[in-house]
Amino acid sequence: MSDGLAGGLSRRSFLTRSAATVGGVALLGSAEGLFSAPNAGAAPGPGGPGGPGYGPVVPDPAGRLALPQGFRYTVVAEAGVTRLDSGEPSPTSSDGMGAFPTRANGTVLVQNHELRGARAAAGPLVVPTPPEFTYDPQAPGGTTTITVDRDGRRQGEYVSLAGTSTNCAGGVTPWQTWLSCEETEDLAGVNGYTKDHGYVFEVDPEDRAANRDPQPIKALGRFAHEAVAVDPGSSTMYLTEDAATPNGLLYRWTPPRGFRGGKGALRRLGPADGAYEAMLCLDQAGAPVDDLSRATAVGTTYQVRWTPVPDRDARVLPTRRQLNPPQVTRGRKLEGCWWGDGGAYVVSSFARAESPVPHYGQVWFHDPRRGTLTLRLRFGVDPDPDQGGSTYDGPDNITVSPWGGVILAEDGEGVQHLVGATPGGQTYPIARNDLNTNEMAGPVYSRDKRVLFANLYEPGICYAITGPWRSQR
Repeated sequence: MSDGLAGGLSRRSFLTRSAATVGGVALLGSAEGLFSAPNAGAAPGPGGPGGPGYGPVVPDPAGRLALPQGFRYTVVAEAGVTRLDSGEPSPTSSDGMGAFPTRANGTVLVQNHELRGARAAAGPLVVPTPPEFTYDPQAPGGTTTITVDRDGRRQGEYVSLAGTSTNCAGGVTPWQTWLSCEETEDLAGVNGYTKDHGYVFEVDPEDRAANRDPQPIKALGRFAHEAVAVDPGSSTMYLTEDAATPNGLLYRWTPPRGFRGGKGALRRLGPADGAYEAMLCLDQAGAPVDDLSRATAVGTTYQVRWTPVPDRDARVLPTRRQLNPPQVTRGRKLEGCWWGDGGAYVVSSFARAESPVPHYGQVWFHDPRRGTLTLRLRFGVDPDPDQGGSTYDGPDNITVSPWGGVILAEDGEGVQHLVGATPGGQTYPIARNDLNTNEMAGPVYSRDKRVLFANLYEPGICYAITGPWRSQR
């Protein structure tokens, strides 16, 4: 969630000039990565013939979701309107989401519901608590699993995880499950909770029975989780922490010898299995970097080292407070995380006093083969975020698009969008939230690339977007 600093990224193009450019964004890539070469010029343009994307978005007569000409949306789920298979209304606060193919050429979506606090005070649209799928009956969050056909039309929805708190983002695994992350540090007794929270839970999109008796994956640590990216080759996981005072960390979990992944494998882990470490960055002179927000130049590349975390279950101190610079490198609001192009994309949302040049977001790329972290995008400050016509701000969820480039969900000030970015360095609008100023979240494509699914956080709507997709490479 955004917390107040306006910022901006050009809606027309990534400005691949100096990272000090205010009101825009600078971009870097490589022949092996996502984007164009360093400092390559990117011609501005709204998209359409001869340009990136699909043209400008057109206001929605229904006042919900503006899309480019030729695109359409359907509502897959809407809090308080659609119903679960068990009869209760669909829950609210729709956030991160994973998409998985079905044998019938459809899609199964696992959708987080970022509900927190005392269950009785969380409102009527909380996640129901069927006993066999509930971790803590006093916690209001969880996940629902939604089945749609190949065109994105709703077929059904049921509770797949209940009794968790603040289910923010997460990540997909190579063995086709969803990791749902709790963005909280609350222990039993807080908000009436009967169990500790701040964990990762695994949800099987196909086998409902596999989700019975949900158990936290304690080996992945207890902290204010945001998202997780899984290396399909090694099963190593990279986990972001959305926290402040002090700023959060990027963690790495390396599986124990003999771990092969697969459904059920994470449940069999012990609470201290695998190596659990936090990132330390070194600059070109070999000096430790205290905070990622210090970087002002796109293309900045750090060497990465990893520092063991003493107590991953945070029994006495939160994990981010157990280590301090020069042992680790912090990041302001570490948000989305997605595996692609042989590494992990990591979003850091904004910086104020931490940075010599204030900004409203960074996108980093961690290359585990080279042991490096490179600044790919840097968002400038938006002077007028309510206008919705000149800048983007507040990147949050990120996904690598099968059509080329990346997709970012805005969680910033004023008007909110889904934004596409081509490998050549140009941006284009995919969707604009015309209903309110709440964030977009959870963008993810169907396996066949025909449907882009995305959420509106509040009131809690899942959209299926279809249209004349084409390569943006």
